[in-house]
Amino acid sequence: MARYFLDDRIAEGSGDRTAIIDDRGRYTYSEVQALANRVASALWSRGVRPEDRVLIGLSDSVEFAAAFFGVLKVGAVVAMVNPELPDGDYDHYLGYTRCRALLADRALIDRITPTLAAHRAICHTVIAGESWDQALAEADPEFPTYDTSRDDPAVWLFTSGSTGTPKAAVHFHHDFPFNTECYAKQVLGISEGDVCIAVPKLFFGYATGANLMFPLAVGATAVLFRDRSTPERLFELIVRHRATVLTSVPTMINKMTAAETDPQALASLRVCISAGEALPEELYRRWRARFGVEILDGIGSAELFHIYISNRFSQVRPGSLGQLVPGYEARIVDEAGQEVAPGEIGTLWVKGDSAALCYWQAHEKSKQVLRGDWVVSGDLFHRDREGYFYYAGRADDLLKVGGIFVSPVEVESCLQRHPAVLETAVAGYEDEEKLVKPIAYVVVRPPAAPCEALARSLIEHARSELAHYKAPRRIEFVTALPRSDRGKILRKSLTQ
Repeated sequence: MARYFLDDRIAEGSGDRTAIIDDRGRYTYSEVQALANRVASALWSRGVRPEDRVLIGLSDSVEFAAAFFGVLKVGAVVAMVNPELPDGDYDHYLGYTRCRALLADRALIDRITPTLAAHRAICHTVIAGESWDQALAEADPEFPTYDTSRDDPAVWLFTSGSTGTPKAAVHFHHDFPFNTECYAKQVLGISEGDVCIAVPKLFFGYATGANLMFPLAVGATAVLFRDRSTPERLFELIVRHRATVLTSVPTMINKMTAAETDPQALASLRVCISAGEALPEELYRRWRARFGVEILDGIGSAELFHIYISNRFSQVRPGSLGQLVPGYEARIVDEAGQEVAPGEIGTLWVKGDSAALCYWQAHEKSKQVLRGDWVVSGDLFHRDREGYFYYAGRADDLLKVGGIFVSPVEVESCLQRHPAVLETAVAGYEDEEKLVKPIAYVVVRPPAAPCEALARSLIEHARSELAHYKAPRRIEFVTALPRSDRGKILRKSLTQ
């Protein structure tokens, strides 16, 4: 991976091109390679060896990139975690990964110092900006990359954890170049002229791919920033750096569409990628009308590293997730494992050479999900006769109303078309007779205000477009929807 994503650019003569821009400066490919070599040298001198795990808890910066490739260059395995997670979560990840080293921000180390002593596997911690500078100053900028195999373990990608503690999907080196060749190059059309920026942060595999691996694989530029993603910050950076590729999620697409800004602020973009949760058709149309920038909506997972079903340029079908990415296969099957007819809902099975080997310390779950060449997702889909895939929700999110299954995504998409709805999530509740009914949690769009009349209007709107049993029986107005640190709506927490 270090050779494919980084070292080959120098061999090709791109060493002087800008690889990374962060909020402290610009860094060429040669400079990033030297930093990664120094990280590898520092880790090796401190006892880290091939196949050891190294935990990265860094903000988006050149240090993250150097740490990521430096760990790979020493033959060790990368595990990445959100640096803003609570102390208790880090106690879990330190124990779960049994990491030999931790590369982290100062603020994170300050919070978890009492926890570190309990984890005997750790032999060293490197703090960005402090021991980092000292360690790298003493390290070798030409440290020879350890000779790994394409089938050696390389990266642990954590699942989103919407239904329990996140599990690590164990990936080999070859998984990441495979998806880069199939999705980034063939569907996204990434090239050396691109300048990429992302809403999600690099600890999330979606962003590690789209805003680090993909641009570096072709000699392009990645724009990184340490602070939180906001519409204002994104508009500023896109304009300043003339970004061409925006990696986003529907929540931020919604916020940027609603923001008061000049639509020409996004004139440099050639594409916006969306994944992580369903993109409502109405939101797609509002974004396109406002900014004129194409959105390629798709779906990926930690188990397959990145996007394996996506819309394509000039072939976007709003409301769908598009078609299979080259190199991937998919089936939609019923409970008996039989493939369903076009238009029927079933469970998605996906095959591709970026599939994980297993979940760490979860043998039974691995056997349920990772079945030979196939990954059995928990996602429900239907496919039309032209090969376009439509998301129907997670299997455990489906509601059974009057004996008939209802997809929350379908109801949410309907409500999203009401002008007073900014965003919404649909879940189930039990009525007086212990029967499940849909309830919609709604964040209103100003200048609308929560009231009984609006609630009735939303229910009538749903009844006018959906079968009556699918319409929500109740509307609850909220100021925000609960989300994971990867931006996914936590429906289960809405009804707890």
